[in-house]
Amino acid sequence: MAIIKLSVTERRRLSAFFTCLVLAFAAWIITVLSNPKPYVVKEVLEFRNTPQKRAFRPLQSDTVNVTINGTGWDMLFSKMNSAYKAITIDLHTLESKSYVVLSSQKDQINSKRESDQQIIAFNPDTLYFDFSNRKEKRVPVHLISAVRYQRQFFQSGPVTLNPAYVIINGPASVIDKITSWNTDTLKLDSIDESVVTRINMQPVKEGNLSLYPKNIQASIPVDEFTEKVLEIPVRVLNGRNIGEVKIFPQKVKVTFTTSLSRYAEVDEDFFEATADLDLWKKNGYKTLPVVFSKIPDYCHIIKIEPRNIDFIVKE
Repeated sequence: MAIIKLSVTERRRLSAFFTCLVLAFAAWIITVLSNPKPYVVKEVLEFRNTPQKRAFRPLQSDTVNVTINGTGWDMLFSKMNSAYKAITIDLHTLESKSYVVLSSQKDQINSKRESDQQIIAFNPDTLYFDFSNRKEKRVPVHLISAVRYQRQFFQSGPVTLNPAYVIINGPASVIDKITSWNTDTLKLDSIDESVVTRINMQPVKEGNLSLYPKNIQASIPVDEFTEKVLEIPVRVLNGRNIGEVKIFPQKVKVTFTTSLSRYAEVDEDFFEATADLDLWKKNGYKTLPVVFSKIPDYCHIIKIEPRNIDFIVKE
């Protein structure tokens, strides 16, 4: 295979040629991208001034394609940025109409955008809405939490929410299906004292729904816990009309944790242990498992001794 050998001068000329070629190509790219060029991007719709007397439901997607009069650089950067921008649409005309023409609000929308991001067209240009009766409903708040406590510290009582209910407003067909409303997730770590904080409600996803209030106060009582041992009498269930029933032992020893602030007051009356004779009559059990039917919220059982008790029935 023939090998072309170039002199030092020829190599310099060839290197200069390719350098000029690359620079010319780069200059051409910069010139092309700097020229004005309309391009299309997808943007999200946000609504304001929603009708107060008419419930509505959009009949199309919550995004539209908009044509922007920018440069090639703007188009390139818009392709690189996958996050959709938002356009705020005024819905005050829905009080008397069932549609909104986006181009009629173009000047208002562009006044809030940068000069190199001006919109020249919408697709679709007209948004249509379906209307139904509007309804208001009061629903309970459901707290979503992810709380971690320091060692030996736990929640020592029920969480208090203020307010415990929120008001939702929207189409009756949608409102009737809603039974509660969730908060955002309350995330706390290494907690060793009671907490009072504000937490946002999860936002509405439909443009035809409204929610009040947008946030609530959550109060979580926290206390240090320690172990305590009590002997709890066992009550026999379903023992009527079968004669005399004796159980062994008559009490079980329960080991549990409780908050320090309530340690002294917690006694056997706070618990109820039962053994069900139906397990013997219907299933032939030889021993009966002990079940605790009443336990304070701020107590957590660790161990029950014994778990099963013996019994004698004298008919």
